[in-house]
Parts: sequence; structure tokens; C-alpha cells
Amino acid sequence: MGAPVTFVGETSAFEAPEAGAPGRWQVPEGRTTPLVPTSRAALVLALAAPVALVIGAARPEAWLVAPLAGLVVLALVFLDAHLAGRLGPIALRLPDDGEVGEAIAVAAEVTVARGRAARMELALACDPRLAAGGRCDIALVRKGGAWSGATRLVPARRGTALVGGVWLRWTGPLGLGARQFTGVLDHPLRIWPNVAAVRSPALQTFLKDAQFGLIARRMRGEGTQFEALAEYQPGMDRRRIDWKASARHVHLYAKENETERNNQIVFAFDCGQAMCEPVRGMPRLDRAVSAALATSYVALKGGDRVALFGFAARPEVRTPFIAGSGAFHRLQRAAAGLEYRAQEPNFTLALATLSGQLQRRSLIVIFSDFTDLTSAQLMIESVGRLLARHVVLFVTLVDDELDTLSDQMPETLQGLSEAVAADLLLRERALVLKRLQQMGVDVIEAPYEAIGPRLIDAYLAIKRAGAIG
Repeated sequence: MGAPVTFVGETSAFEAPEAGAPGRWQVPEGRTTPLVPTSRAALVLALAAPVALVIGAARPEAWLVAPLAGLVVLALVFLDAHLAGRLGPIALRLPDDGEVGEAIAVAAEVTVARGRAARMELALACDPRLAAGGRCDIALVRKGGAWSGATRLVPARRGTALVGGVWLRWTGPLGLGARQFTGVLDHPLRIWPNVAAVRSPALQTFLKDAQFGLIARRMRGEGTQFEALAEYQPGMDRRRIDWKASARHVHLYAKENETERNNQIVFAFDCGQAMCEPVRGMPRLDRAVSAALATSYVALKGGDRVALFGFAARPEVRTPFIAGSGAFHRLQRAAAGLEYRAQEPNFTLALATLSGQLQRRSLIVIFSDFTDLTSAQLMIESVGRLLARHVVLFVTLVDDELDTLSDQMPETLQGLSEAVAADLLLRERALVLKRLQQMGVDVIEAPYEAIGPRLIDAYLAIKRAGAIG
């Protein structure tokens, strides 16, 4: 939660209620609020007008009934609005930070002094990435002497989103008159990449039990750096048998290697147009960032060094190699700076720039997607140049929309053409991925919910094989 903030409304001034009450604002008592008629009052006037006309036509001398009826309704509107009461403290509880795709709690509490409000409505004007249409409604219910309610916002994209203001409206007991308040808040809410997978108990348990655990120590048995000879035991990999040593000692001995550390892993993100398309409410780029950060955490725990690289039409984000899980927040902050670009990615420039900055053999994990064979061919050529010096892992999300269009039974000519086009795109996609595999690139294509675990498994498999160092 953030520190107390002051904001000024169009008709009233908002102030923090007390020191040390983070994320909370209120309007001082006694501020004036405008009186407005409700839709019920308009309906009453609309129904009264024909009656007044009939009376005026039947008894011309009684024409005063019409304006008198209007004045009575108007008086009832003002009376009802006064009975609604005066606005007391308004307390809003808003956080300063959130994660994309994770619910953010927002709460409000309103007090109405010296009145009998029958209904109260509250809405927040906010960034469209927080709520569809830029409006968040909070249902308020009476609890004792105050009205309170809460809701949850689910950010759809990263960045700094503003909660611009608050609109409040409460009606009197007759429902004819109401009061309303409008205030400007401009509260910034920073939306960070989602690292829920890093906090998950399953991953924490895995890190404690796995060979790349929380305690940095020398691991024998796998890897590529020779450590010692040990007597061969049933169940060991036969490829580890040292035949020369076994012949000298007339007994089977196997090599024990030390697990490699200090490897370099680069997560390269295509921030172009295809990666900005949503998958179940979140852009592909954010799905990729979440998977990469979870794998980064595992890599940092295992003693490796991690860097992030983002590109679209040109390289945009490049971090130095970071070591140690204590510096994980630096990766999260750098990932928050990856922008959504409505551009086609320039793989040739981006991957050539990345290759020129790497001084030693590294694992390069590329997150991307493609929509046509032309851009895919340029990507394949650029990736092929990386394979001469580095290990490349290509990661892409399954296209659920294409699968749905291809599998559904067409009922119209348009549906048939869409199914044929989707099937063609899926075939082209499969050809591109097959071509990458034939070149020696490890390829991961999985649904968004499985991309993180699949990436961690692939990283650990490459590390155990000693292919990076």
C-alpha cells in the first residue's frame, strides 16, 4: 500500500484522514455537493404531464394545476435530496503495485451524515488496462452507520495505470432526489510482471529438494567437469564407465563429474505485434515474461547468470548478466520495461546485436511467434547464425484460436474458408518449427499454463547435459 496522498475533487477537496494510514483518502465533512433529480423524478414528471393536459383541456380555468404539479414534484426532489444527507468521510483503499493477471483488491467506505440515504453508487475512473471501458463500479451496502464495498481489478497489461478519479451518487428515501460528488485522484498503480510461479509452493519445494538447491555446494554425479572415480553401481549410466581405469584395476569404475555453474542464460523477447496478441486475457509477451522469470529464479538458485534482451524493430532492452537470487528483483524490474510494439520484429538486427555482445557460449532462449512464412524465414536464418557459438531454445505458445477454427465443423461458406485458412497456417507453423528442430534448435510449443514448467524442465535438461559451458 502507498503513502497517504492528497487529491482535489471538482467540488470538494480530498485529504488523507490521518498520518500513517497508507493507501487511504477521505473527504472532510461539511463539503457541499450538488443536488440532482433522479430517473424516477423524470418518470413522475413524464406521467404527470398527460394528466395535466387532460385537466387543462377539460377545465381551462384549472390550467394552474399543471405548473403547480411540476412545482410539487420539484419541491419533492429538493426535499428528498436534502433527506439523503450530507457527505461525510470517504475512505478509498488502493495499492501502489500489482501484477499483470493477478487480482488487485480495491475497497471503499463512505459515511453520510444527518440523512437517510436509500441507495449509493460509487465508480472509479481508471486506466483501460485495469477495467474494460476505463470504469470500475463498486457495489456499496449499508453496514451500521456507513456504506462499504470492495471489488477486484485484474490488470490486462503491464505499465503504470492511473486511477483517475471517483464518482459518488446517493439518493434520498423517496428516490426522487440525489446528491453526487466527483473527485480527481490521479493515483498511479504500477503493474509488474507476474511472478506467481516463483512464489508457488511447488517451485519452492522443488528448489529445496533438487540438486540445484538453495545451498551452493559441489554436486557430484552429473555435469561435464571431472571430479572423481567411484565404483560402478547397478543403475548408473553405462556411458560414465571409465574403461581404461577399469582395465587397470580389473574392476568397473565410473566417472563422477561436477555440475557446472556460472553458465550464461539470455532470455530474448520478441516485443512485436504478434506477441502483443492476447491469450486468455493476457498478451503473449506477458505469458512469456512470467515463464522466463520463473526459470530465471531457478537458474539464479543454481548458480548461473541471467540476462534479459527485448527487441522489436530494433533492440530495446538489454540487461547485464545478473547472479544470485537476491538480485532477482532487478530482472523483474527490467522485464517491466518491455514495451508492447505494433511493429514487425527485426530478427536480423536484434540477434546479430545480441550475438556481438556475448563473449562466451551461452544458452539463448527466444520467445517469439510468427504469422507468415516470410518473417519466419528471416527468423530461421538469424537463429541459424547463433547456433555456431551458442545453444538456442525457441519457445512459442500454442495458438488456441487457430486450433479452434481448424477443428470446428463449418456450417457456412465463411466458416469453411476460415477453417481452411486456419489449417493452412497451422501447417506452415508446424513446418517452421520442424525446420528449427532439424537445425539443432530445441523447440517448446505448449499452452500458456504449461509453458513455465516445460521451460524449466528444458533448461535443467540442457544444464545436466553440459551443453552450455
